[in-house]
Amino acid sequence: MIEDPQERIETLRNAWNYAEKLLIVSARLTAESDPEVQKAYQDGYLTQKNTFQKYYTQQELRDWIDETLDVSSVPAAPGVFFVFRDEAARQLFAASRYRRTITRPAVRPEHLLEEQRELLQSVIEFATARGRLPDATEMDEGRITELVAAFGSLSRAFKTAHRLISDADWQRVRTARAQDLLVYLALARFGKRPRFSELPNELQLDIKAFYRSYRHACEVADELLFSAGDMAALRKEAKNASCGKRTREALYIHVGALPELPPLLRVYEGCASAYIGHIEGANVVKLNLQTARISYLLYPEFEKDPHPALYGALTVSLDTLDVRYRDYSQSVNPPILHRKETFLAKDHPLREKFERLTQQEERWGLYEEPQRIGTRNGWNQVLLKRGVRLAGHRLLRRANRRGEAS
Repeated sequence: MIEDPQERIETLRNAWNYAEKLLIVSARLTAESDPEVQKAYQDGYLTQKNTFQKYYTQQELRDWIDETLDVSSVPAAPGVFFVFRDEAARQLFAASRYRRTITRPAVRPEHLLEEQRELLQSVIEFATARGRLPDATEMDEGRITELVAAFGSLSRAFKTAHRLISDADWQRVRTARAQDLLVYLALARFGKRPRFSELPNELQLDIKAFYRSYRHACEVADELLFSAGDMAALRKEAKNASCGKRTREALYIHVGALPELPPLLRVYEGCASAYIGHIEGANVVKLNLQTARISYLLYPEFEKDPHPALYGALTVSLDTLDVRYRDYSQSVNPPILHRKETFLAKDHPLREKFERLTQQEERWGLYEEPQRIGTRNGWNQVLLKRGVRLAGHRLLRRANRRGEAS
């Protein structure tokens, strides 16, 4: 790390001058510092190896980048920021973070020539991905010519494509995409929300398709964002959520199921991720419903281990923007998970497998002492007491000393 603050600034500016599309800036955060073994020096520390290290808070680093380069950087991870040359590219990246994967609707049978069906395939794929039909500006000129030749006009081709998708499927996709767009616009308020003219063409078309105007969309997004600070509203939404493990204090959910949450809860989590970025390895998110706090939990063996142990937890306090990491990797008795299926979306391929194990464990009465089973040692004691053991995601009787099942 460069000791001279002015030289640091010059180095960052020089790097920015070389960047054509994107500059990635990273630094170590204050949570990584250890004042007990480091000596204060200038605006940083000297390490045991006598090297200089400057630490930042997440917000301090972002402010330094933005003020030095006169930009609006995007948090990518703790201590890592993306700086885009093009504003439209920045907005496309931000919007992509909140665009969920949607199961494609089935296409209705229709009496069409094979050539016509093939021509419409790209239109249908676009429509079911975006929740709207494509604009002519989003299509290849050659494909437009082919569609006009086959259907008489582009409008007629679009009407035929629309007819191939059921009204229920259309509404499902449109609702999902409208919500994704709303979450993006709500969280864009944390940075510099762009003018409509600064948005990439595809986002402008999305807004026109789902909202009366950009102003109307931003008003709805602002209302959603402000509601994310209402704990009573968050608890109500969590109670009605279609997935996630609900406790008195919080809602726990697998990161893959976050898009299935109501928009209000997505924005609540997004307030933390917009600040800290992506947490590598975190696969369960804890949405605290008593205080404004989001935790990202790392369970490296979530899919393989029937009751995975907690490896680490990074917590963001939305009131103070304090970021703390707690390491459980060396713990001899770490917290573990139960009822893994409850963390997943309804259509997750592993949900049924996890449910079968939970049902087995319930039949054996393993959850009758919840105060004991939250840690690895307590859980193992309950298994031993009940005379059972785990073999993958199956519960088996434990063999006695003679090799017989007890």
